[in-house]
Amino acid sequence: MELALRARGLAASAARAEADVVVINTCTVTAAADQDARQAIRRAHRENPAAEILVTGCYAQRAPQELAALPGVTWVVGNSHKLDLPDLVGIASARQPSVAFHGQILVGDIFSQTGFLSAPVEDASGDRSRPNLKIQDGCNNRCSFCVIPSVRGPSRSATAETVIGQVRSLAERYREVVLTGINLGRWGRDLPGRPRLAGLLRRVLDQTPVERLRLSSIEPLDWSDELLELVVGESRLARHVHAPLQSGSDAVLRRMYRRYRTRHYAARIEKAWRLMPDAAFGADVMVGFPGETVEEFEQTRRFIDGLPFTYLHVFTYSVRPGTVAAALPGQVAAPVARERNRILRELAAEKGRRFRESLVGRTVSVVTLEQDHPEGAVGLSGNYVRVVVRGERIPAKRLLEVRITSAVGDVVMGLKRDQR
Repeated sequence: MELALRARGLAASAARAEADVVVINTCTVTAAADQDARQAIRRAHRENPAAEILVTGCYAQRAPQELAALPGVTWVVGNSHKLDLPDLVGIASARQPSVAFHGQILVGDIFSQTGFLSAPVEDASGDRSRPNLKIQDGCNNRCSFCVIPSVRGPSRSATAETVIGQVRSLAERYREVVLTGINLGRWGRDLPGRPRLAGLLRRVLDQTPVERLRLSSIEPLDWSDELLELVVGESRLARHVHAPLQSGSDAVLRRMYRRYRTRHYAARIEKAWRLMPDAAFGADVMVGFPGETVEEFEQTRRFIDGLPFTYLHVFTYSVRPGTVAAALPGQVAAPVARERNRILRELAAEKGRRFRESLVGRTVSVVTLEQDHPEGAVGLSGNYVRVVVRGERIPAKRLLEVRITSAVGDVVMGLKRDQR
């Protein structure tokens, strides 16, 4: 969006309070995300009452009237009309602010969306060392708890030629590029010939000089043998498997409308671990789903404990209007859900600690980040561990070989072996 606005002659403001137009891109995956968006809108209006506020993104697509009613909001632009955003802001830049435009809503049928708005996001993970490149948007799944398909539309993919060109350009400035999508494993299914993600990765590796590609979240059944074997055999692919789990109880997975059962999930992760015992393994897990019993939660805890996860993203179920799960009986009390969240986070922390300790004495490939540490440069390993390179002040975006000497807290410490 920023690139499109710059192309219309606008410039980024140094501070929100000095801007003529404030664009707020919203999430709606949880009630907390909605609350954060409303707070951001109110803060922007409080700091700069004269600014035109344009609210877009998933919350804008889901509940435009709610957002249009907030003070200071000039436009609400759904994901269905994000491609029109530069034209709207162009209108604002050519006229004086007008009350007549307050609350204008542009939201249409997201399921008719065929456009693909994407450009590299070059501030991934809070630094400018590992850009995110979105290559797929939308989702054709219908999980009972998830509002995302109704606000992002059907699965659609950037063409292979577009991806290759963008990666080639990024590789001139960065050592690592992170490929992302709403349902990344479905890349290509909507394109002529229905190409697969593994084939795209081969083309990117063959046709660009990128030194490391990292895959973001991929659904468990999309971690095919072909994809796993490619990650194993290609040193330029980060050894990092993130597969959403959501629950370790088959009964809960059925109520969630997930397409796999625990045996399917375990088979994929265990095969990946046999092939890559030094890889990072992560998952998204939800606690407090409607009807989740003590035994179902315990099944989840045991299932997670038995797999080689190195980290987890643990979420507490949040009611999303319009979803099937919102009407299910047996909503779990908030204190119970919070306690289950705490238990899984502590389990994940312990598994992560053991994994970091297992790296001591090994050599890992590290991309340096724009972060500081009292003892040296900070980097991220191919297997998704924060590494402090002792005694070194190394610029960001360098690719190093680092020998791990110790594990301290949530990082490992190491010494540089080689620098490029």
